[in-house]
Amino acid sequence: VQLQACGGGLVQAGGSLRLSCAASGRTFSSYVMGWFRQAPGKEREFVAGISRSGGSSKFADSVKGRFTISRDNAKMTAYLQMNSLKPEDTAVYYCAASTMSTAIITTTQGYGNWGQGTQVTVSS
Repeated sequence: VQLQACGGGLVQAGGSLRLSCAASGRTFSSYVMGWFRQAPGKEREFVAGISRSGGSSKFADSVKGRFTISRDNAKMTAYLQMNSLKPEDTAVYYCAASTMSTAIITTTQGYGNWGQGTQVTVSS
């Protein structure tokens, strides 16, 4: 599956952004989807994940209550709604797809397909 992430940009602290991840290729509904981010000088970290059906999700503690994840299998697209953004949310955000498990995996090793990344910058 090929993934294309978009929706990043520059926003003030407290603002919102919605990232989209459009998939093409194999059946989208067979993939657990995840969002990761990588800030300069830091390792790529898990942000959120959603099950194949969309019925369950998981979030990093740092974004709980502020971010939501969703998917539309008919449109083959996953979304990350980011509210109450903070400067520490600044990073390149990546979407990823996994067929390795039906569970939501929180490590980069669990995902075999990655999008190109979209920059999110939150100014203070």
